[in-house]
Amino acid sequence: MYIADLHIHSKFSRATSREMTPEILAKYAKDKGVHLLATGDVLHPVYLKELQEKLKPTDRYGIFSYDGVDFILSGEISSIYSQDGKVRKIHTVLIYPDFDTVRKVQKRLAPYGSIFADGRPVFGLSVKNTIEIVREVSEEIIIIPAHIWTPWFSLFGSNSGFDSIEECCGDLASEIDALETGLSSDPPMNWRLSSLDRYTLVSNSDAHSPTRIGREANVFSKPLDFSELKRVLREEDTSVFLFTIEFFPEEGKYHYDGHRNCKVSYHPRQSKSINNICPVCGRPLTIGVLHRVEDLADRPEGFVPEGKVGYRNLVPLDEIIAEALNVGKESRKVRGEYESMIKNLGPELEVLLEIPYDDMKGKINERIFEGIKLVREGKVRVTPGYDGVYGKIEIFGKPESKQMTLF
Repeated sequence: MYIADLHIHSKFSRATSREMTPEILAKYAKDKGVHLLATGDVLHPVYLKELQEKLKPTDRYGIFSYDGVDFILSGEISSIYSQDGKVRKIHTVLIYPDFDTVRKVQKRLAPYGSIFADGRPVFGLSVKNTIEIVREVSEEIIIIPAHIWTPWFSLFGSNSGFDSIEECCGDLASEIDALETGLSSDPPMNWRLSSLDRYTLVSNSDAHSPTRIGREANVFSKPLDFSELKRVLREEDTSVFLFTIEFFPEEGKYHYDGHRNCKVSYHPRQSKSINNICPVCGRPLTIGVLHRVEDLADRPEGFVPEGKVGYRNLVPLDEIIAEALNVGKESRKVRGEYESMIKNLGPELEVLLEIPYDDMKGKINERIFEGIKLVREGKVRVTPGYDGVYGKIEIFGKPESKQMTLF
């Protein structure tokens, strides 16, 4: 397996850990079992200079290395603009083949916003105009609309997005290389829209701290260079792109509708029955991802298109350990057990995905072993997240089978 996380942030983004540096990211990537990691925030001039000093080119085009971990030049941008009488707020991930291309995009976008203010720069350009500029610089740059269903900053977001890719991108919709599902949706939810069939779905962590990298990721059959990555995404080559690693989408913080301050959480059917108005405060509910999917879908739940990349729903190892030991996820006990398992068994994603049960049983805490087994089998109970509140996974409660798919 060659595991890639193509969307993270650096210490130069707001609300991001100061530990998001190449040195610390490389260490955590090894622990997690992530082989190819996005740099994040590559348009930020100070960070770009740091990356140029620290990353070394490999013999694979567009792939760089730091301390044995592969890196790819990547960053998210925020487009905030008005279209059709509505303010639009869309996030897009751009992945670059080399530093020279990054600098050219920097120069072209700089007049439309500050590239120094934040690692995720804000530009007053439409997505279509942004794509035009990016493509004028290079046909190679990989363009991926980010977490396409989240309410506030996404292509299909209920508060600032569009109802179709064409409405957003016009005749440049074909320039998009892939779509990112985001933490609150998974492939089956996206498969309900036939209009998305032509795009490959990817999953990334959007990590703001090192412990979060790899929580969603993409699994390939072999190491790739930049050109091969773009080809695989454009063609959805399932012989190379094996599956995505997904949160249980209910665990995402915008899955259901609701109001966090009012402690109100609803399935879309319930929301629609009360006209999407909060019964506590009388204001409109924050409409979640599932609601938007229901509104735009032209297929029933469970529909599986042919030739699509498979997926696996996972729970992070530290969460499994914490529940198994009945302690907080941030406790020393969890960290100690985690580090021991990584040392004795291998990286986290190998433990969660592929190490045979016989190689684990008797070597780790029995309850942790049982937790890993239950997650692999999809036997978990999920309380959906809503309005910025993460959902909760119960592994050891009364099991509620949640099917995981790999095909």
